[in-house]
Amino acid sequence: MSDLSNTAHNKVRQAKDLKYQPGFSYITWLALFILYAPILILVLYSFNANRSVVVWTSFSTDWYVKAWHNEGIQSAALISLEVAVIAMVLSTTFATMAALVTTRTPPYKGMNISIAIINQPLMIPEIVTAVATLIFFAVIKKATGANGIGFLITAHTVFCIPFAYMPIRARLEDMDLSLEQAAADLYASPLMVFKRVTLPLMMPGVLSGAMLAFIVSVDDVVISLFVGGPGETTLPLYILGQIRRGVTPEVNAVSTVFLGISVILVTLIFLFGRPKSTRPEKSQ
Repeated sequence: MSDLSNTAHNKVRQAKDLKYQPGFSYITWLALFILYAPILILVLYSFNANRSVVVWTSFSTDWYVKAWHNEGIQSAALISLEVAVIAMVLSTTFATMAALVTTRTPPYKGMNISIAIINQPLMIPEIVTAVATLIFFAVIKKATGANGIGFLITAHTVFCIPFAYMPIRARLEDMDLSLEQAAADLYASPLMVFKRVTLPLMMPGVLSGAMLAFIVSVDDVVISLFVGGPGETTLPLYILGQIRRGVTPEVNAVSTVFLGISVILVTLIFLFGRPKSTRPEKSQ
């Protein structure tokens, strides 16, 4: 009877499980093909010796060399790196402080609202954020006469905060409070507890948040397009401008490099961000 019961239970579970539904595996493979086939084609044709992006002739790395020596690409890449690095440092710092306030303090009135406000940029369409930021900065520029790349860095920083906040907060929530309480019991000051206990344990989350913020900033198009001023063309905007004139193998080469950097950083985020409990194991 138990075997029949288990069999019936498994059939019911499979009937509710989406992956057991007819045709699900075919739809999954089709979705993966549609998603990744264009990327694979882009990478393949970045090594095409022919200038045409649709006619393959022979293998060549000439377009990578030409892209490397292209002054426009070099300038755009430097601007992207400058904005992304500064935005990464600032957004990770603010996200770390926000994560500490929402995890290492007693629950207070409005905590849930605070968390919702921090994550709000993830809920709002990016085009809305870009237009609102453009109008806001226009008012500031008109009132103060200020200008420069600082506005673009500020926009990227604010937009990247929730992306850095999520892995940091997840790491803090997984940490055992008893370790910090033990340090406090040994007369360590709050600053010393943070420096010697909390910060080292939360560092994997901080690194994951920083790399995620860097990826979001360096790949951003919409906010950069609206907020960036003259001479502030980031690499994604440069590529967008080149595509409007027609796709070239140089664009394929730069896009492939972007893809490689993103894959490396995402892999590192996965490795650093893997759940690793700091809670002491119970003795048997």
